[in-house]
Amino acid sequence: MAQTLKRRRLLAGGLAGLVLGPILACPPLASAAPPRRDEPLLPARDLQAEAREAARSGFPLVLMFSRQDCPYCITVRRDYLAPLNRIPRFREVLVRQIDQDKETPLTDFQGRPTTHAAFAAREKVRLVPVVGFYGPEGQQLSEAIIGARLPDFYQSYLEAALLQGR
Repeated sequence: MAQTLKRRRLLAGGLAGLVLGPILACPPLASAAPPRRDEPLLPARDLQAEAREAARSGFPLVLMFSRQDCPYCITVRRDYLAPLNRIPRFREVLVRQIDQDKETPLTDFQGRPTTHAAFAAREKVRLVPVVGFYGPEGQQLSEAIIGARLPDFYQSYLEAALLQGR
């Protein structure tokens, strides 16, 4: 009987070692790689000129409407828009940011002076992030992506909109 108890303890200890050993050997999550920082986009300055430049590449001008206090905007910018030019077939895509909460000077698609906030209001952007796809005359070439959506599918939404706008 004592021999059976001893075997059970050894077996239990062995199983615990097999199960817990790898877990305990892993570093804690806090010491894992630091989170990636926000990758800023260039602010839009002259939509008329930027849209013409984008059209020469065969892609729409991509405008991200954002706010400084929007954590979802950081995710979309950092994880999808900033790295877009690293994908070979999207290397030529021109992406600019419109800050919904700033009075940054801007020239609109018709060459008129405005601001980022006024342009966002004119485009009826209320909630951010919004990613829009524009042609050389300021026409929307694909349906805008509103919100952060599901991370597993966001890249697909983005690529589909770019290819449709092409």
